[in-house]
Amino acid sequence: MSACSSAPSQPVVTQDTEMQAAEPVEASASMAESAEAAPVAAESIRIKADYPREYIVKKGDTLWDISSMFLKDPWYWPEIWQRNPQVANPHLIYPGDILTLIYIDGRPQIKVLSPEAGEDVIRRESTDGAGKKVVKLTPTIRRSSRAAHIPTIPSDAIKQFLSRPKVITKEELDAAPYIVASDEAHLILGSDNRVYIRGELDKERVRYSVYRRGDEFVDPVSGDILGYEVIYAGEARIDVYGEPSTATLTSTNREILVGDFLMPTDKSDISYQYYPKIPKQEVNAQVISLFDAISSVASYQIVVLNKGASDGLEVGHVLASYYRGGEARDKYLSRKTIPRGQEDKLTVSLPDERSGLMMIFRTFDRVSYALILESTRVIRKLDVVKKPR
Repeated sequence: MSACSSAPSQPVVTQDTEMQAAEPVEASASMAESAEAAPVAAESIRIKADYPREYIVKKGDTLWDISSMFLKDPWYWPEIWQRNPQVANPHLIYPGDILTLIYIDGRPQIKVLSPEAGEDVIRRESTDGAGKKVVKLTPTIRRSSRAAHIPTIPSDAIKQFLSRPKVITKEELDAAPYIVASDEAHLILGSDNRVYIRGELDKERVRYSVYRRGDEFVDPVSGDILGYEVIYAGEARIDVYGEPSTATLTSTNREILVGDFLMPTDKSDISYQYYPKIPKQEVNAQVISLFDAISSVASYQIVVLNKGASDGLEVGHVLASYYRGGEARDKYLSRKTIPRGQEDKLTVSLPDERSGLMMIFRTFDRVSYALILESTRVIRKLDVVKKPR
């Protein structure tokens, strides 16, 4: 493997033995579609001036974090990794892998050196006859087992949001069966407490999830109600169907109160595979809620946007938040040069400034949940969210 003349200062990396690639995982539909799409122009992929000449993947890394070391725009990482013949799937990056950036036909590529399971590598550096640095990697015995591949984003940050909370309509909220009372008149309920349910239940279903009504999501522009957030509280098992029905709380995530309601338990599989991409269409959204925050959020916190699947937003879309620009008074423009009645020209509207990057990880019809991946300043409610520029 050799570096192209476009990057003569880069080390050439060779291997004594062909490394066996890890067994690929099944790619998502969006990943397959993107792989077939036309590649991004090489000039659009901006490499950081201080990118590492070599990086050894560590446990706890994410693909986004590693991409941020190499790229000014980390969402382009599939363009330089997925087309690498050594990597069948860009998610197959493991702790211990050695990453190095080279150029092929003027296009940047990340090369991944992945030791076989049970092996590690010894690194040897030398210089060839032309004075070019050569890095030679030789497998050696390794005692520890191979760890799981690193995720795109921190999965712990969004795990609870993939199946809950939910966003439902007023009709769904009004139709949901609810806890009308509890055995022994408990006010705060927990596991093993007996409760009584009023409302229509599916007699073919035994287990339900318990939710509490959360925020009412209102569009800041139109004033329309976009949906109701419902907060997961626990699980219930129906013991006797009737009017009311009798149930037992089998587990609780928080205290359960009389008035909390039931919805069918979501048993769908949870996927942590994400493929960052920029929306093709223009986006003009706003932050309408800050989960578990009062006034502002930062990296790896959750925000809710007033746009959803019906607006063309998809899981994996990368968006940027912008801090609204203020106004400044021009102290240097002479009032004498301003015609009477046009004094407003002394006021200058400052442009919006980018405050962070976020990735959509769950969409509903009219709202979306996004994880803040980067923040250069705090992100507040009603901040504008658009395509990165």
